[in-house]
Amino acid sequence: MRILSIRLVLFYRAHAPMNVRSRCRHTPSCSKYTLIALKRFGFIRGWKLGLCRIYRCRPPNGGIDYPPHR
Repeated sequence: MRILSIRLVLFYRAHAPMNVRSRCRHTPSCSKYTLIALKRFGFIRGWKLGLCRIYRCRPPNGGIDYPPHR
C-alpha cells in the first residue's frame, strides 16, 4: 500500500495543474511532505500526517514545516 500511495502522490505531482501545485504555503510542498512522511512512517501514519498538513495549508499558516523524525 505504501508504494502505491507514493506512486499516487508522484502522479499528482506530475499531472496536477500548475496553478494548484504552486499554491502551497509551506516548505517543503504538501506533496513532498506527504512523500517524506510515507517513506518515513509507512502507509497509515504517513497519510495521517500528510492529510493533517494539507488541512493546515491555508492562511495564516505557512513557513518551513518538515515531518517529525521517528
